[in-house]
Amino acid sequence: MTTVAYQGEQGSNSATAARALYPDAGELPCTGFEQALDAVTFGAADVAVIPVDNSAAGRVADVHHLLPESGLFIVAEHFLAIRFDLMGVPGASLDQVECVRSHVHALGQCRKILREGGWRTLVSDDTAGSAREVAELGDPRHAALAPPAAAPLYGLQVLRPEVEDDPDNTTRFVVLARAAAPWPDAGAPTVTSLFFCVRNIPSALYKALGGFASNGVNLTKIESYQMGAGLSPSRFYVEIEGHPDQPGVALALQELGFFSTEVRVLGVYPAHPHRLAGGCG
Repeated sequence: MTTVAYQGEQGSNSATAARALYPDAGELPCTGFEQALDAVTFGAADVAVIPVDNSAAGRVADVHHLLPESGLFIVAEHFLAIRFDLMGVPGASLDQVECVRSHVHALGQCRKILREGGWRTLVSDDTAGSAREVAELGDPRHAALAPPAAAPLYGLQVLRPEVEDDPDNTTRFVVLARAAAPWPDAGAPTVTSLFFCVRNIPSALYKALGGFASNGVNLTKIESYQMGAGLSPSRFYVEIEGHPDQPGVALALQELGFFSTEVRVLGVYPAHPHRLAGGCG
């Protein structure tokens, strides 16, 4: 049986994504992203399902720093519509609520109802964890912003459903494994993820990326991050629409290598239907 690691508790969005991808798998909830990746690295889990960015909140902090150093490979992607319910203990009412708990990202994605209620907020480590905390408190003055699955799991009552600011709120997850998956057919819609470190020369980044433009390769994401202190060259995480065996992509990667000290492909995997439907630029 496959074991799936994810950050957060049961009832979290990560747990929902993991079950959508691997409905019959065993689950390994982890306290942090690094612990979830380590679970795969050291064999406690077969794959990890990790959020990388959200349509409202942007990239998930730390994940892009951890991916290249983990030694793991991206084998799939998944897009999950994000829904938050405001929930409290059984018998509670909105009039009784004084404090709302949730993960910092969830609080930021539900600003409208928080302003409307004028409630004090407390940051929890996880959205589902905030629901558990409210259930343990048993106090009608405390409520949680959590995924719908958390209410029945922790015996809470939904005070108001679907309170997210953006009805199109979506989080993209990637699946990480110890070994790279077989590449899709070169003619199928494909995403290639890689990271590179530019050479320490003038206009290195401009020259490194020039091959993508000149060969008509669509670059959908670029994230920069610094490794260590000082003036060491930046590293970049990049995602492109295309397959390394396609002539244009092959030429672009060859040109990238001319102006980089390191290029590492982290994954070549099928594009998710959400991306193909125009939900992701």
